[in-house]
Amino acid sequence: MMLTALATIESLFYLAGLVAVIASLKVVTGNNTVHALLYLVVSLLAVAVCFYLMGAPFAAGLEVIVYAGAILVLFVFAVLMFGLGKDELRHAPKSNNLANMIAAMLLAFVVLVELVIIIYHGDMQQSLQANVVDSKAVGIMLYGPYLLAVEIASFLLLAGLLAGYHYAKPDGTEASL
Repeated sequence: MMLTALATIESLFYLAGLVAVIASLKVVTGNNTVHALLYLVVSLLAVAVCFYLMGAPFAAGLEVIVYAGAILVLFVFAVLMFGLGKDELRHAPKSNNLANMIAAMLLAFVVLVELVIIIYHGDMQQSLQANVVDSKAVGIMLYGPYLLAVEIASFLLLAGLLAGYHYAKPDGTEASL
């Protein structure tokens, strides 16, 4: 019984990983910004399923709340605010978007089926409980031995933000932060 649950968990993990890879490729290779954002939602949800199946429900929850929730809302807001979709529609080749729509729905459906399987089978939950990482352990590790790495990552994010601002401003204007 335990072996079949572990095999099911492993197969679901690889399926979620495959969905994440395919959706991420569609994000990078897509021509439409809005479609790329929708594929990014599917990719982030699939990564959250992978985190959950590895025994890190805290990281899975953060993935859904922070990335799939908050950051993607900002991306959608930026796309709508700057009107990026209008330029794409003007210069995009005329094609049938039915294949893109079916592919996105298929990937989202696979993630939904995985979530239903995970919720429906309680025996998988017991096998996952052996290596669950809670929020206290994450906090102790982040602000204990990995404090320097967290601070370096925050400075790298700040440098990326400043570089993005510098490259996005029009030429000849003063930078006023």
